[in-house]
Amino acid sequence: MAVKRGGLGKGLDSLISLSDDLDLTPKKEDKKSSSAEKPKEVNKEVVKEVVKEVKVHEPLMVKLREIEPNRDQPRKEFDKESLEELKDSILQYGVLQPLVVVKKGKYYEIVAGERRWRAAKLAGLKEVPVIIKELNEREISEVSLIENIQRENLNPIDEALAFRQLLDNYSLKQEDVATKVGKSRAYITNSTRLLKLPENVRGYVAKGELSTGHAKVLLGVEDPALLENLAKDIVEHKLSVRDTEKLVKAALNPKKPKPEIKLDYVEHFALLQDKLTNRMGTKVEIKRKNNKAGKIEIAYFSNEELERILDIIGLTE
Repeated sequence: MAVKRGGLGKGLDSLISLSDDLDLTPKKEDKKSSSAEKPKEVNKEVVKEVVKEVKVHEPLMVKLREIEPNRDQPRKEFDKESLEELKDSILQYGVLQPLVVVKKGKYYEIVAGERRWRAAKLAGLKEVPVIIKELNEREISEVSLIENIQRENLNPIDEALAFRQLLDNYSLKQEDVATKVGKSRAYITNSTRLLKLPENVRGYVAKGELSTGHAKVLLGVEDPALLENLAKDIVEHKLSVRDTEKLVKAALNPKKPKPEIKLDYVEHFALLQDKLTNRMGTKVEIKRKNNKAGKIEIAYFSNEELERILDIIGLTE
């Protein structure tokens, strides 16, 4: 690929000065030397090797259409607002940090820098600076994963998926992953636990509608259906982590309701009480101790009224 002059990816003459660093012009014959002695010829292969070494460390300009993202890259969500901000920066200052790529046949695969590649496309750039690396498939995957993990704006679910890939694909231990990404072992453990959440709940976390604090509380719920319902309530009512703890605790330890008399049973006694009051012509109350025992109180306000009630009951002589 031809090297573009100017800016990143400068021409050969700006990388090494043949007139200063490598004196390739024949020198005048020294008077003291033999007249038959000829100037030494320049070894062109050595020059090629020098140029090759310089190019390895200097970014090249590559057309965007020749670059493709890594299909195994852990980042699944790219924040549109963040990409727009990066696009504006690129329009003003250009792509300041080259992409890291590997040659894959007729195209280049991104190892690190997909956000820059996407933002450059939004900005309408035709080419971007890249550094070409020679990496095997494992190295490509590891570098891509670690580069993305170390970015602050990787959402918790994508981060957890990246950790899981490192653990599963390369048979690494949590301690190994922690060392590679500069995190603690406990951080790796807590992060990968998020993947136990149902898919739609993971979606809430990925979008930022649920924090990792909310998610950790919800992980204490074993029933998937209950967990999903709780997560939905938390999102809809925008509950804090502390309120979420209370909600989950109440859901897992519901209070046993006090036994109540059925409504039809109460209504039955009320009806009986009304009938007795009408029959006796005075106030009558049915007082229940439980569902099987109680007492009936009949009120009277004179001896004559008492005689009348006894007559109704059939107790007069």
